[in-house]
Amino acid sequence: MASNSNSSFNSNSNFVSIAGSAPFRTTLLIQAVGLALSLGSSTAWAQQAPGVGGADVSDASATADAGTASGGGAKRKQQLQSVVVTGNPLKLSEVIAPVQTLSGDALTLKRGASLGDTLDGMSGVSSTYFGPNSNRPTIRGLDGDRVRMLSNSGASVDASSLSFDHALPIDPLVLTRIEVLRGAAALQYGGNAIGGVVNAIDNRIPCLAQPGLNGAAEVRLGGASKERGGAVVLDGGTNQFAWHVDAADRRTDDQRVPRFETEDGASTHVRNSAGHGRSGAVGGSFLFSQGYAGVSVEDYHNEYGVTVEPDVRIQMQRQRIATAGEWREPLPGLARVNWQFASSRYKHQEVEGSGEVGTVFQSTGKDSRIEAQHATIQTGAGTLSGVLGWQWELSDFSALGEEALVPNTTTRNNALFLIEQFKSGPWSLQAGARSEKVSIASTGGDEERFGAPVTKRFSPNSFSLSGAVEVGGGFSLSASASSSQRAPTFYELFANGVHVASGAYEVGDQNLRMERAKAVDLGLHWKQGESKWSLQVYQTRFSNYLALDASGRDITQPGEDGGVETFPEYVYRGVRARMHGVELEGHQPLPSVAGWNLTLGTTLDLVRGTNLDTHEALPRLAPARVSLSLQAEQGPWLLQATVIGAARQDKVPALDTPTAGYGLLRLHIARHFELGGLDAMWYLKLDNLANKLAYSASSVQTIRELTPLPGRSVFAGMQVRF
Repeated sequence: MASNSNSSFNSNSNFVSIAGSAPFRTTLLIQAVGLALSLGSSTAWAQQAPGVGGADVSDASATADAGTASGGGAKRKQQLQSVVVTGNPLKLSEVIAPVQTLSGDALTLKRGASLGDTLDGMSGVSSTYFGPNSNRPTIRGLDGDRVRMLSNSGASVDASSLSFDHALPIDPLVLTRIEVLRGAAALQYGGNAIGGVVNAIDNRIPCLAQPGLNGAAEVRLGGASKERGGAVVLDGGTNQFAWHVDAADRRTDDQRVPRFETEDGASTHVRNSAGHGRSGAVGGSFLFSQGYAGVSVEDYHNEYGVTVEPDVRIQMQRQRIATAGEWREPLPGLARVNWQFASSRYKHQEVEGSGEVGTVFQSTGKDSRIEAQHATIQTGAGTLSGVLGWQWELSDFSALGEEALVPNTTTRNNALFLIEQFKSGPWSLQAGARSEKVSIASTGGDEERFGAPVTKRFSPNSFSLSGAVEVGGGFSLSASASSSQRAPTFYELFANGVHVASGAYEVGDQNLRMERAKAVDLGLHWKQGESKWSLQVYQTRFSNYLALDASGRDITQPGEDGGVETFPEYVYRGVRARMHGVELEGHQPLPSVAGWNLTLGTTLDLVRGTNLDTHEALPRLAPARVSLSLQAEQGPWLLQATVIGAARQDKVPALDTPTAGYGLLRLHIARHFELGGLDAMWYLKLDNLANKLAYSASSVQTIRELTPLPGRSVFAGMQVRF
């Protein structure tokens, strides 16, 4: 991918930030040395400012030469923002759904050790936070299989939704862009997207010509976990063929935190939280006048400690081969056909301190998608465009060992979906439907615990209607209504055993019905020049929410040394539930001071969830949060201060405990400069400057008190683009 950036900092710039990984049992790894310091950012600069639907988009093909930055700097290419792809099969320049994107300089400064850590703090987005290594994003209070995790719009095969201590096999270091769609996206991605979608995007299958050699390299050092990491991304080729290579490596120590009390006494570190991740990939595409066709191969390894078990480490590997392509105007009346197919193999071993392998999780998966967009139809009232899609997924999962709580299973999914959009002047209206066939089969395991093999079949259907209108003065309104259904997962149906990560005995129910939700989302947006504000309010009602609830019983199991252990029983059951909330995002330029261009950024989000059968709060909801940032830019310099506040979360289920509120202060300093004729940027990130002890309310209770949020830290990094 061609390198690009602005002479001044711009969250919409889309240059490749290097992060490759050490791959396929060869040594593509580039180890780094660097300068800079670590602080997480979450502000208007660290994510795109909201437009209609929360996203600003423009033509990806336009490029221009940027001049030399004041104070010295290489001449750099500037590439305009890519069109949002998540939840946008029609490739529209403006989307109705609330989509946030993170790319360019903003992604470089926001990037954390995991995808959840990288996105945490964006409006409506938090993290399950199971220590620094295992953080899965949650959207509007929903997690697990209600948030669809995608890799280049394809399924991410892993075991992260099964357990909080299972990390996602996606390294943020190699990503060029992350898109987050908040709210139901079940039409295009299935019932597992009732809460939203996180799409991790890289350039492993290039879709545009990139003649010559382009790339980027980055080194990172410091932070609360004493990270030592680096990555490289290379892109090149001709007008007929484009290729890509990336490699990345990251090592961390036990995470430092403010002093807190544990069962072993006072501590300033999160025990057993060190990790080592590495990844690598190669890919290439043939380019022709009407599109492209490409393939990529990737390998990801991660070894990290399990905080809840001080002598257990997880060894994870995922290998994935993918192909994708596009054919524009293949037939009269057909605007384009897109296709993608991926095959993944995932293995995850939990290794005891003695070296003995306790439990092995394995999953092989295949997923395929074809989308055909018809040519735009001109009518007397406006234009009509639409897409017909087919999606197929197959997943074989096995859990072997003493801590296996589910049997071997096979899940198959076939789906058809249709989305049509009508646009007339300032009005746009989109409607769609999706029909699925899902089968989930228990194929083997301990029959005494899991019963005889059985197959469960479901037929989820989803519908949505959304619209937007420009009302003048820079204002626009958006609204959407949806009805979504989700088939139960294999663990919701068949679980029966001790879940060590949560300290509970979990029991599934083979008689569970589909999860059913109806959602309404309303938005008010304003944009004039660089000023952008967006307000979203939403409500989702579940007539059958598949919840994991305490039964009030205790289950006794044989323990070590001939003793016994007692675990509270938690049962998957369907309940009525309601979730509602509000999200505010703002990006407001201020008058310049002494030559510095100032920008005020703010985010605010609040989510409430209620079990309507028991009238208790739903578990693990993020508290009301607000962030204020002040960004100052002058030539190649960027300074940013961010204050993040979280209220006390006391709206919790009866068996949970409230989480105290907190305030954090973060500072960023970054500068573009010239290095041997190349464009470079160094950055420092300072996190939790007051060293405030804080805990994540969206973390599972059994791990929350063992894993405070990171303490005061300094992180440094340098990135070079060529």
